[in-house]
Parts: sequence; structure tokens; C-alpha cells
Amino acid sequence: MKIHLGGVVRFGLYTNAQFQSPDFGTPKVVPRLLVHERIVGIAAFNTQVVQDDVDRSYGFLFLTPALLRDAFHVMPGRATAAAYGIRLKSDNVSIVAIEHALVALVPRGYTYQFHVTSHAVAPIQLAIKPESLALEGFGAIAALVCLVLAAQALSRALRSRDEDYRVLRALGARPIEIVGEGLVAAIASIVTGTLLALLVAVLLSPLSPIGPVRSVYPDRGFAFDPAVLGFGSLALIGGLAVLALIQTLRNTPHRHHRRLPLMPFRPSRVARAAQTTGLSIAGVMGVHFAVERGRGRTAVPVRSVMMGTILAVAMVVTTLTFASGLSNLVSHPPLYGWNWNYALNPSNNVPPSATVLLSKDPRVKNWSGANYTDAEIDGQLVPILLMSARPKVSPPILAGHTIETNRQIVLGSATLALLHKKIGDTVSLQYGTIADAPAYIPATKLEVVGVATFPAVGYASFVSEHTSMGTGALVPNGVQPPAFRQAMYSSDPNLNGPELVFVRLRPHVSAGAGLADLRRIATATNKIFNADPRTRGNGLSVLSVQRPVQIVNYRSIGSTPLLLALGLAVGAIGALGLTLASSVRKRRRDLAVLKTLGFIRRQITAAIAWQSTVDAVVGILFGVPLGVVAGRQLWTLFARTINAVPDPTVPVLAVTLVAGGALLLTNVVAALPGRSAARIPIGLVLRAE
Repeated sequence: MKIHLGGVVRFGLYTNAQFQSPDFGTPKVVPRLLVHERIVGIAAFNTQVVQDDVDRSYGFLFLTPALLRDAFHVMPGRATAAAYGIRLKSDNVSIVAIEHALVALVPRGYTYQFHVTSHAVAPIQLAIKPESLALEGFGAIAALVCLVLAAQALSRALRSRDEDYRVLRALGARPIEIVGEGLVAAIASIVTGTLLALLVAVLLSPLSPIGPVRSVYPDRGFAFDPAVLGFGSLALIGGLAVLALIQTLRNTPHRHHRRLPLMPFRPSRVARAAQTTGLSIAGVMGVHFAVERGRGRTAVPVRSVMMGTILAVAMVVTTLTFASGLSNLVSHPPLYGWNWNYALNPSNNVPPSATVLLSKDPRVKNWSGANYTDAEIDGQLVPILLMSARPKVSPPILAGHTIETNRQIVLGSATLALLHKKIGDTVSLQYGTIADAPAYIPATKLEVVGVATFPAVGYASFVSEHTSMGTGALVPNGVQPPAFRQAMYSSDPNLNGPELVFVRLRPHVSAGAGLADLRRIATATNKIFNADPRTRGNGLSVLSVQRPVQIVNYRSIGSTPLLLALGLAVGAIGALGLTLASSVRKRRRDLAVLKTLGFIRRQITAAIAWQSTVDAVVGILFGVPLGVVAGRQLWTLFARTINAVPDPTVPVLAVTLVAGGALLLTNVVAALPGRSAARIPIGLVLRAE
């Protein structure tokens, strides 16, 4: 509305008679009082920090007592509060007992809803859960890659000094001294790297938190979390130090003496096959470099290079598969409970005339009506959807089956966990108290027959709780006693009907054509409402997909997961480049010998390119399947954790591009070491021969 602090907002006050007029909403009905109010403050309810699409459809104004007095001059009446805020003296009380005591104070015939602070906390936790879990997944991948690459780097560093350690051993150095010398250097590198990483984390801390919670977060400056960064850094240093100790002990000279004598050198089968395929001499040597580590001073850790390539490819494919699952979740509403195309949403009830039109519409495949409210289930206040048994359109079932009799119930995953129940158990449902009779459902035993992902539909959170993904229950209409149903029945047929109607279109019908059809039904229904004096002012609207808070919040963080995935990929490529460069440096003597035998610079560069290509092919053959499996498993675990329907996908085009990109990138990464190798001064390298 382009309203800002200090601006003026204009709105009109109408009487009930004006509101019920058929011309309401047109210039024919002039407001009884036109108000111009200056905006002096902007506030947020605890239910407005994060909002789903249901909550976003409502807004609130804080009005002054003077304006309220003016309003009552327009339409005299008795002023009653619509909402009460209650703060308890102690947290050690039963919320259910407090609610029962408050219900006893409500006059007979009045409706009431409760909204507890803990219920406001739950949506916050649900909202940040997707990116929290995504960050945990990225962190786990990064930690695994960090440990593997660090172990490889330590191994390469220690092996590069094998000859020095043998000399020290020959000069009389004790094994403990050799181990200590290697371990001190390794731990110094580990501590330095960890402290630099810690500094980077602290410098990046002002960028957090992400999402809508950021606007109300109390401190967005630099932060140091001792539990995460402090103990995490110590754990990282300790873990890598243990790896360094194992590698140092494994490579000490006194252990080499106990090993079996070196077996005669045998070229690998891959290298022998390369010689018989007609490859150029540069290609044959490149294959040799990729698969044969050699011995002694010129030994090269070829397994480290291949493992680094496999990890780089697998990590990128894993993140792409995981990101594909996120994109698929956001773009497919049935995965988060909206298991239909549209919903008819009345201001009161959907009249029978509208459902008759739905049944006759050739574009509509199925529809089901639903009522919504809150009920006590095993002492917990739970939002429920009341539908007929065996509904034609219902929330997607994750396990078990939908309700088939009047003594069954389907729960959301989070609600099931809250009640400490499982499929096959029994719960007790109750609505209201005996004083509210006949609008009262006594404690009724229901069998849990299924688990579902619920849609975000119902009242705004400020008014009452509503279902959402893992929260809620599907209850049969038959659970209501006959006296309850009779009390809810109106003599006016236009006031009888469900509070929502879920509509599923036929597969061949486009979303636009279906929406136009339903809007025609809504227009016809609104004419019926306006022609009936008892329903004048009511209306029927068509709702498109209503997104739960998890999906709304995830969409608000934009490309953050993609940036994280890109950062991990860049880190993996950088580590791969260092590994390839180290491998080329270790081959300096072999390359110098080749140049002595007549290799020109172009052939040296080609040999390095063939080496990187072989490494890339190995990375693709093993890394792509590994990344697909890991990404699908991570996504399935993620979907179950946020109570969504697990439907992992594989981005075939993206994975294909990764495979092609791996070939290109490994050659690009190896280009600089290749050019450097081509310029190797033969005399300097071979002067000790």
C-alpha cells in the first residue's frame, strides 16, 4: 500500500446495513465516516515474524480510543474486546487447565480460540528448518571433503620427506624424534588453517541470520559462538591431529624396514592397454602418469588425485541433486499438502448450489468439502480438518491410509511425534466442554490409521491455529454427535455447507481454464448470496495454492543455497588444482627425462592434459553415481524431517553438464602446471644424476 512511518492512511467506516447492501464495494455506498490517520508506529505480532500464505491474507491496525468512540457514534453498540492477552505468573502451570478455567468465564453462545506463545514459536522453528537442514547438509559435505582432502594433503607432505627421514634415521635419529619432527610441522599447519577458517567465519557472521527472522534479530553484528566455533575448532584440530599422527607413524623409516621387500615394478593394465590402442606417445605417458605412482623419491600419490577428482564431482552432483529436490518441492504443491488445484473459500459456508455446479462442471474431476477448527487430542490443542470418510480429494498420505470409518483419524508427522503415538495407536479427541452443549464433542476414541502432509488452510494464526504440513489432523465428520450437527444446521440452505471445498481438475484442463470455470461458479454463488436477505454480504472466492511457512520462508532466502553449493564446488576445484599441481611437481624428474629423450613442449603439455583427462574420467565414472545416490538420500531425509512428501529428483541435464564440465575444468586446472612443466630446466633437475 506504499505506507510508511509518518504517512497518512485513509479508510472508511461502514454500518452493518451498508456492508450487507448488494452495492457494497461500489461508489454507490459511501462510508458513514471517512478517517485520515497518521502512522506513528509499525508493530509485529508474534505470529507475524514469519507468515505463511494464510497469515498474509490478514492485517491488523492498532486504533486509538478516540477513533473507536467516533466509530460507535456511527454505529452505536456495546464495546467488547475481540482478543485478550494474558501473561501467566509462572511457567510451571498446565496450559490445558488454564484454558479450561478461561472457557468457564466465556458467556454461553460465544465462540473462543486460544493462541499460546509456544504455538507461535513452533512456526518460527518450522520456517527456519529447511535452510537450517540445508546448511547442515552442506556443512556435512564440506566437513567430509575437508577431512579427506586434509588427510591426503598430510600424507603427501609427509611422503615428500621420506628420503630426509631415512637420512635422519641413518644418522642416528630415534623414531620418536622423527615422528615428533613430522608431527610438529603437521600440527602447526592444522592449527594455522583452522584459525584462519575461524577468522573467516567470524568475519562472515554479520550476514546471518538469513530469512525473515533477520528483521527482528536482536544482534546482527560480529558473533562468536563458543559452542559451535570454539568446540568445533578444537574438534577439527583434534581430528586432523590424530590423522597426522597416524600418517606420521605409518611413514617413519623404522616401519619401512619391517615391510616386505619391494616387488618388481609392473605397469598397470590400463597403462599397458593404452600402449596397444595406438595413442600418441604423449597420451601413453599421460595415462602412465595418471595410474602409476612410481617408487622412491619420484613416487606420486595418484590415488589422492583420483580421490580428489571423485570427491569434487560427487560433491557437485550431490548439491545439484539436493537443490533439484528443493526446487521440485517449491514448484509442486502436492508435495507440501496442496493436493488439489484450487479451493473455494467462502466468508461463511459454501452453499449447496455451488457444489451442484461443481458436480456438473466437465472440467472438474473431483471435489471434497472440509470444515476446520481446533480440538483437543490427548490434551493437546490441534488444528483439524473435518471431512467425510473416504474423501475423493484429501491431503497426501505419507503412511497408512486415509479415514475410512467414523472412528479413525489421520495425523501429521509433527503432531504424531508430539502425541508420542504411531499408526495403530488410539487417541482421544474432544471439542469444547459440556457447558457448550450441544456444540460439544465428548472424549471420543479414534484409531490412528495414517500420516499425512497437511495444507496451510484455515484461520490466520492470530485468530487460531491452522493445519500446515506436519501439523494437524484429518477427522471424519461422523465424529460429531447428532445433536451437534442439528445445532449447526440452518433453516436457510445457503448457510449450510462446508467451510472449504477442495477442487481437483481433470488432467487435460489447463490451470487458466479451470480457474475461469471456478470464478464463474463463485460469481453465480455471490449473486445467490446477495439475493438472499439472510446471506447478503457473504461471498465466495477462489483460492490458488496456499504455501506453508517453510516454503514461504525458503523462497525468501533466494539463491543462498545455490551460492553455498557454488562455494563448495569452487573449494573442491581449488583443492583438485592443488593436488594436480603437486602431482606435476613430483613428476619433474620424469618430465625432464622425457625432454632429454626428445619430448618437445607441446608433447609435455599434452601428457599433462592426458593425465588430467584420465583423472576426470575416473571422477565422472565413480563421482556421478555416488553424488546421485548421496543427493537422493539427503533429500529424502530432508523431506521427511520437514514433513514434506519425499520425491527426490535427478537433474539429468545438470548432471550431464557436470560430467562435461569436469573434463573441461580438470584440463583448465591442469593447464598452468602443464605449461610450467613444459619449461622445466633439464640441467637443474638432472644435475644429481
